[in-house]
Amino acid sequence: MRKITVRKFFTSQWQYLVLVAPAIILFLVFNYFPMFGLVLSFKNLTPGQTIFNAPWVGFKWFTTFFNSPYFWRSIKNTLVISFSSLIIGFPLPIILALMINEIRNKRYKKLSQSISYFPYFISTVIVVQILMNFLGVDNGLVNNLRDAAGLDRINFFNAEEWFLPLYIITDLWKGLGWASIIYLAALTSIDPALYEAAMIDGASRIKQIWHVSLPGILGTIMILLLLNVGNILNVGYEKILLMYNPSTYSVADVVSTYVYREGIINYRVGYATAIGLFNQLCCFIILTTSNKISRRISGESLW
Repeated sequence: MRKITVRKFFTSQWQYLVLVAPAIILFLVFNYFPMFGLVLSFKNLTPGQTIFNAPWVGFKWFTTFFNSPYFWRSIKNTLVISFSSLIIGFPLPIILALMINEIRNKRYKKLSQSISYFPYFISTVIVVQILMNFLGVDNGLVNNLRDAAGLDRINFFNAEEWFLPLYIITDLWKGLGWASIIYLAALTSIDPALYEAAMIDGASRIKQIWHVSLPGILGTIMILLLLNVGNILNVGYEKILLMYNPSTYSVADVVSTYVYREGIINYRVGYATAIGLFNQLCCFIILTTSNKISRRISGESLW
């Protein structure tokens, strides 16, 4: 086999390297270079010090977090919100993609896709503001209707029992259509001859979906499931920060929001970095474990 030197490789493939260079630079600057900051997990950084002259404290911040009363609360809330979102939110994009794929009228099919995608492009801040306009305790539409019907007003944003349902519902409304795109793309790659053969065998539309469509996108489903399971501890904190308040901390305070409060508000940079590092290590362990399990059971895996 003819050896290709590094110089020949770069001279023969330079167009492709230039094409991917912006993506490589983006990953290096925003994903890999900041990893040097993880050293703060083992240092006590105070105002006036730098990452280089801050004193080493070893595993102090990790033990502080493990012994903190917020440890189990933040882990529990993160898992509850993540698993609830995964159990409810993961199958629905698949169902939506299957439903859209069954639409035979092309115009109506495109219209349905566009309508389902639209909420994804609305800012999270706007989504929460819309929610407040509907559910506000003083002037919210829902509470005004309840008041007109002679019912008591409900303070949805201060009630612990309402936080999780509102979080999941807004997540579904905003991301359901967008999450179905990959499944729709996978469905288009299924050989039409398989549907024709199923029709000849007398299979109904439901049986075609069950025996042709779902097996055809099973690989895609498993890969996306693995990615979702790997991020089970990475709950997006932006919407939680906008929705929660001290009265709902007991059910809404997750690892990422706790890191934000300790690192940005309280300026405990080393402590917040240690919590973030612990969180990412847990995600890595969960991802590698679920990847091995998936490879053994279904033969599908990320690597």
